[in-house]
Amino acid sequence: MPYTITMPKLSPTMEEGLIAKWHKKEGDFVDAGALLMEVTTDKATVEYDALDEGYLRKILVKEGGMAKINQPIAIFTIDKEENIDNYIPEGEEVPMPKVEEKKEKVAVKKEVTLKETPGLAQPTFVPEPPLEKYTFPAPSDFSKSFKSSPLARRLAEEKGLDLTTVKGSGPGGRVMSRDIDKSQPDAIVAFSRREAPSLAPGTYEEIPLTPMRKAIGKRLQESKSFIPHFYLHQEIDVTSLFLLREQLIQFHIKPTFNDFVIRACALSLRHHPEVNSGFHSVNQTIISFKTVDIGIGVAIDGGLITPIIRHADYLNIGQISVEVKELVKRAKEGKLDPSEYRGGSFTISNLGMYGITDFTAVINPPQAAILAVGAIEEKPKVVAGNIQIAKMMKVTLSCDHRVIDGATGAKFLKTAQTLLENPAVLLV
Repeated sequence: MPYTITMPKLSPTMEEGLIAKWHKKEGDFVDAGALLMEVTTDKATVEYDALDEGYLRKILVKEGGMAKINQPIAIFTIDKEENIDNYIPEGEEVPMPKVEEKKEKVAVKKEVTLKETPGLAQPTFVPEPPLEKYTFPAPSDFSKSFKSSPLARRLAEEKGLDLTTVKGSGPGGRVMSRDIDKSQPDAIVAFSRREAPSLAPGTYEEIPLTPMRKAIGKRLQESKSFIPHFYLHQEIDVTSLFLLREQLIQFHIKPTFNDFVIRACALSLRHHPEVNSGFHSVNQTIISFKTVDIGIGVAIDGGLITPIIRHADYLNIGQISVEVKELVKRAKEGKLDPSEYRGGSFTISNLGMYGITDFTAVINPPQAAILAVGAIEEKPKVVAGNIQIAKMMKVTLSCDHRVIDGATGAKFLKTAQTLLENPAVLLV
């Protein structure tokens, strides 16, 4: 008899999933325990094995399609030739009659909701029609009147040069092959626009959100809407840390600056347990985490994930370095186990590798704090009345004011600063 495969719930926060790949095609026999498909959830891409054996007769949600939890995605049968023409997949929604009346009711309900809670209403996107009759300014027509010899065009293309940046020496200003040396590289910035745009101004495309991007948007919107953030900024002199790391590299030990930040934060959280906390919004209670588990923000295709260094205060720099590298590698491959990114008591977000010197991060609920780490810059610093060039790193601590007061956050940040400015203690 036919039976239905529905979208499984593969993470605690998953509401829908994207079929990344079917490993079986229609008509195939699937053994129990065989790899059936890959599903992209709000956290990662997860392999899903068939629970029962049978023939895959019909795929209801193709690769790249979205499905909500328990929505039918495929039909199986025990017998290969069994008729499924009249089979209705379990859980399939039956279209409601009187569509027009339903739309009217929804519109009225929406109007009332907006009237009652105007402060929570999100601005809507009202698209402007593309300017079909728009005439592009005259400089775009330059390419039409531009003259160049076929040889000059071929040589310019081979060398990546922009012929429109040079005055030609040929008849009527024609650019010749001898003028090639005067051309500028065909770079991002050019003096002339060589062709007119093909799209009308205002043309746009709407791109559906992935499950991960939806989850990130929802979670962080709630964070900024309901958590009273405040921010503490601190510049840290990491000159000594830079020298220590150079010494370690000479002996083929290569921890990153972020590894040292993790170690410093772990010890600081142990010393200031009030920061190693969270907030239970339902019970209106403070969560006092008993272990130091630090999440590390990692950018992956389609979003962001925070693999967690468990018991970070018990790990030395070498152990932290190895674990971070392994977690980041598997995060980018989409192979993290849910236990490796769920939970955590504190988060570090580092954009220093992109050259960003200063930013503020949004708290990851239910945690009460997150540290934003910027790039290291050389800056003048006054030491004992003398100006010295120091390597400075700016960090920003975002705090939940329901849990952490300004003085508490400041003490934590100053402890982390002391440890990073005296990095030898981080090796103990």
